[in-house]
Amino acid sequence: MIAPDKLFQLTAGQKRRKLALTFGELERDIAGIAESGLEYNFKKLTRLEYTRELAKIVLDDPKLPQDAAKRIAALLSEKDTDERRLCNEARNALLAVIGTFPAEWDLVIAPHANEKLSVQKRSFFKGVSVYAEDIRSPFNVGSIFRTAEAMGCESVYISPQCTDPEQSKALRSGMGCIETMGYTRCPLEELPKDRPVFVLETGGTPINEFNFPKEGIVIIGSEELGVSPEALHRASYGRVTIPMTGLKASLNVGVAFGILMQAWTNALLKNN
Repeated sequence: MIAPDKLFQLTAGQKRRKLALTFGELERDIAGIAESGLEYNFKKLTRLEYTRELAKIVLDDPKLPQDAAKRIAALLSEKDTDERRLCNEARNALLAVIGTFPAEWDLVIAPHANEKLSVQKRSFFKGVSVYAEDIRSPFNVGSIFRTAEAMGCESVYISPQCTDPEQSKALRSGMGCIETMGYTRCPLEELPKDRPVFVLETGGTPINEFNFPKEGIVIIGSEELGVSPEALHRASYGRVTIPMTGLKASLNVGVAFGILMQAWTNALLKNN
């Protein structure tokens, strides 16, 4: 990591970019997920002292918005400085000045990968599963796994054309849930034959009227095309729809799946 006094040798643009990268590295170190070779190793200052010195440099930036400066100054004035929040405020303020905003997969989030969880140790609803058909966005794939794990799915199936869950952006947004749950990649015809299959798609039974099965597999379709005709045919148990009133009447597939799982788990708990 660069010594604070050397930052003054850089141009304004270079300084901002270097500071933003360094704050990101510090955040990962604080969260215990530092990348190999990027752990905090500046021997002249403790990590907190180093972070505070960098934050003071950010405050001297003439392009720093006043509201961001107030937030950073307030964190610096705290007796027990929230080290990670200070890094996060400074980094995002710098990114705003630079004109670069983080995507979901760029956020510094601990993935909980060290907890070594397993399906056997999880609480879940037996026989409740999701089939992700041709989901293209790695962010959406990770989000689906995260929701599936949180809401008690036993397992996740994905189609042959679904984005690889092992892709770095999917793993990042999945927050360790992809590693925890695992998955089975298979075509529609290889889904278990002994469980009801239904789809989440427009034109079906409103979600508050749908008779959710005790066990089953819900198919959620691609961001662009929805579920395939083959999936509709395979879904002998029916089609469930989320009523919407907006002009667009459109939901992100991960959000829609979350709404579906909340309704399904409520039904399971009510009938338990």
